[in-house]
Amino acid sequence: MSAATTPLPGALAGLAPLLDHYGYLAVALLVLLDNCGIPVPGQTILILAAVYAGSGHLDLAAVLAIAATAATLGNALGYLVGRTGGRAFVHRWGRYVLLTPARLERADGFFARQGGKVVTVARFVDGLRQYNGVIAGTTDMPWRRFAVFNLLGALLWTAVWGTFGYVAGANIGTVYRTAIRYQLWFAVGLGLLVAAFLLRQVLRYRRRRRADGGGANGGGPGGGSTDGPDGSDGAPAGAPDGGANDGPEQAGQRSGNTCGTSSPGSPPRGGRTGRARTGGAAGG
Repeated sequence: MSAATTPLPGALAGLAPLLDHYGYLAVALLVLLDNCGIPVPGQTILILAAVYAGSGHLDLAAVLAIAATAATLGNALGYLVGRTGGRAFVHRWGRYVLLTPARLERADGFFARQGGKVVTVARFVDGLRQYNGVIAGTTDMPWRRFAVFNLLGALLWTAVWGTFGYVAGANIGTVYRTAIRYQLWFAVGLGLLVAAFLLRQVLRYRRRRRADGGGANGGGPGGGSTDGPDGSDGAPAGAPDGGANDGPEQAGQRSGNTCGTSSPGSPPRGGRTGRARTGGAAGG
């Protein structure tokens, strides 16, 4: 098999002249851009380079090493973009794409729990491959944790597609047409998985809201109180205890008792009045 005489299907045929002229440099550049947020056919040229390696035109080990390095660096650049300006961008423009601060906070929590899995698997999904580094940086995923899973994902991605292209070899046309035929079913299956995941998240969110609402309204029948706003027992402010329902006679008795009672250590009110009267008589 030679790269020049073997018919290549679809997008592979369009990239063949680029790979013929620039070789490993084309692989490095397109894979790098594809992994840092720029939608170029990085995965396609990786497969094509592996096909070339199967025909002896390129070295498979060099193709895999260059692609893995470029993929790791590309995703790291995306992470730095998200870490330095992603959060400010979301706060400024996120509302136009329904990305509210509350949703960003939930994304932070999700990446804190599942970020490693997302970064590892995202390269196998178009769209996520281009932007998972940016998302990881925006959600403040720790750099060391990101770097480990970024390298792991790059190695897995290049190994899978590089091996696929190398093994397909002269049968790449047949394999490509079969893959296109089943691509729709794969997309449907992936869509169902995503829908199931989102439904699960929505149900969990609703259960959490109901639980929070039940805790806020705790007490139920008989568990409430008639306390006033300041924590008092509901009696009018400034009213003497027990005097809210007294009749005129009880109120009079209480008033008399209050006036006739002096606090400890204070002179009797009657004595002071008597002395004032005596002084007045003497002065007269």
